[in-house]
Amino acid sequence: MPTREEQLFRWLDRLDRDDEDDQTVVTSIRMPAALREALRVAVDLGMDATVNDATIRAVRDRLETFAQRAALAAHYARHPEARPSLAELALAAAELDGDPLADEPAFLRRAADQVVAVRPDASSDDVLVWAAALRSVQASA
Repeated sequence: MPTREEQLFRWLDRLDRDDEDDQTVVTSIRMPAALREALRVAVDLGMDATVNDATIRAVRDRLETFAQRAALAAHYARHPEARPSLAELALAAAELDGDPLADEPAFLRRAADQVVAVRPDASSDDVLVWAAALRSVQASA
């Protein structure tokens, strides 16, 4: 029997097939009135062709993001050594942002160690802010 995660991926795979015979169902959802009106305005501004298309895209995007995160969490549970360190995450974030700290991986590793001592649940953004503050203090000293 497939796991719930496998079932989710199977259904998402079916969405990827461009099948004209794919069945649709009529459904009804309750949403805050302000969200509905904002969605209508966004569609008028060109976000999607219809409110229905926008809603389907939003739900699908959220499902795919959830499935990817679940798969990654399962992978890390099976292979904990594959999980990147906080310093590695900070370095990757710096590289993506074009942050000059990306050129200083050793400095980011030290910053990650320092920030975790103060904030054990620190994020890569916390490390980058900490490192930037340290750099600023060093530059003004």
